[in-house]
Amino acid sequence: MTADLVARLRELRQTVATAESLTAGLVAAELASVPGASAVLRGGLIVYATELKAKLAGVDGGLLAEHGAVHPDVAAQLAAGARERCAATWGLGLTGVAGPDPQDGVAPGTVYVAVAGPPGVEVRRLALTGSRNQVREGSVTAVLELLRHRLG
Repeated sequence: MTADLVARLRELRQTVATAESLTAGLVAAELASVPGASAVLRGGLIVYATELKAKLAGVDGGLLAEHGAVHPDVAAQLAAGARERCAATWGLGLTGVAGPDPQDGVAPGTVYVAVAGPPGVEVRRLALTGSRNQVREGSVTAVLELLRHRLG
């Protein structure tokens, strides 16, 4: 599945970068697990701490202060920030609560994934169940599926 995505990006001569919160680099690692991924994977930002979402990925500090880190606009800005800062065709952004406890009143399993590309940004809200690792793995799968869908 990931190999097909990397092959499609190579075929299109397009690149991807990530800005990851709850997945802490799992998306970039999944892409990098495919031989030849260096032709398409530009890099990634691990922005686990809220202030790093602003400092490294360019998420609006006012948005973070008003809504917290788990918000659809945060995911969108993470994706756009990854794309811009890594000079990639596509940016992937992920933010959410892996659990087991709520964060800022947001339930575990609440995740927002976003893809930013030439036609704009698309965000999806996920309500995942399972263990912390299952939520993180489900988030990786969802954002890669969203990118696959955007590539056509």
